[in-house]
Amino acid sequence: MLIAAAFILLVFAYSLVSRKLESTLITAPILFTAAGAFMLLFPEASRELFIDRKALLVIAEVGLVMTLFTDASHINRRALQDNHKLPVRLLSSGMLLTILLGAAAAMACFAGLSWWEAGILAAILAPTDAGLGQIIVNSPRVPARIRQALNVEAGLNDGLAVPFLMLFIALATAIEDGASTRGVLARFLLEQIGYGTVIGLVIGLGGGLLMGLAQRRQWMSPSLGQLGVVAMPLLCIMAAEESHASMFIAAFVAGLAAQVGFPKIGRHCVEFTEGWGQLFDFFVFFLFGLLFARAWHDFTPAILLYALLSLTVVRMLPVAVAVAGIGLSRTTVLFLGWFGPRGLASIVLGLVYLEQQENLPGEDTIRLAVMATVLLSIVAHGLSAKPGIERYARSCAALPASAPEHAAVNTADDFGEK
Repeated sequence: MLIAAAFILLVFAYSLVSRKLESTLITAPILFTAAGAFMLLFPEASRELFIDRKALLVIAEVGLVMTLFTDASHINRRALQDNHKLPVRLLSSGMLLTILLGAAAAMACFAGLSWWEAGILAAILAPTDAGLGQIIVNSPRVPARIRQALNVEAGLNDGLAVPFLMLFIALATAIEDGASTRGVLARFLLEQIGYGTVIGLVIGLGGGLLMGLAQRRQWMSPSLGQLGVVAMPLLCIMAAEESHASMFIAAFVAGLAAQVGFPKIGRHCVEFTEGWGQLFDFFVFFLFGLLFARAWHDFTPAILLYALLSLTVVRMLPVAVAVAGIGLSRTTVLFLGWFGPRGLASIVLGLVYLEQQENLPGEDTIRLAVMATVLLSIVAHGLSAKPGIERYARSCAALPASAPEHAAVNTADDFGEK
């Protein structure tokens, strides 16, 4: 009860001064993470965390499922193809190179990891966090095209990282147990991806068609339409549990498929997630702060070095390769590379990995590297956001009017119509 009471009181206090804090360098992730770490001063909080970790994981998993469904339901083809397909470049070659380079950096920093364990770490840290970068994507001083690219990337790369994570976990476990990797790969493709995709298609297409029909015939109350939207990812969880499929893949596919019959589903998702979604985000950062406070003394120089590499070289070099040849200035490439913060998705994916209880030899290293990277990102990206915007805005003002940064963009929502 202590953890819940402290969190609720903090949410209330933050709501009272949220506008005041917008003019400071104290972001919501910094505040809630620091408050969670402060809870370690109370022994009862640690006991509650140990006892209720199953319940806390369920909350995190449900939150990630909702996030994946929402992100997928916002996908807009025009936004993906805009500006020489900049978002597509970041989500394809950029993300693949990030995972590959992240795994290589892990192998260089940690002698005890296998390549598949290094892949697990890289996949957990591949997604960027739209919440941590909110000040960037909302700032009118940043060119709309750059804001859109970062927003679309952060909205979709968590869903794209999930299959890689699940595959690496399955292969690392198979090698540790001496099982056939070919058999594990076949089972993974059938159950995790195959069943997950089928579940997502059935629920997404069926639910979207029914909601679209109900809206056209005016059977559905606009306010209660949100509940119908929320029910779809929850159905994905239940069906995935019964079939041993990936609930995350099912939810992401369902969000994509639902747009076929209900194109305005993204609008209903926004209405729901702007409230309850933020509450979930705050809770995850609060929980992360408590977990970090219990483990900070285990950080080694190698862990800290990897965290630094993950936020710089591992992120920036793939971005530079992905956007090469489309005429962006060097400052823009550096801006895109630096503002790829790690946060909510990495925390939840890390919790999901730990809950698998595969007892891999590198589990502690992966756990500590994820925590160090996310914490460094929360602080570094939070404190550098406003100064970074100021410097980047001055640089963009000096660019010619014909520069790609100044080109017009689609004014609809970055993922779908609002």
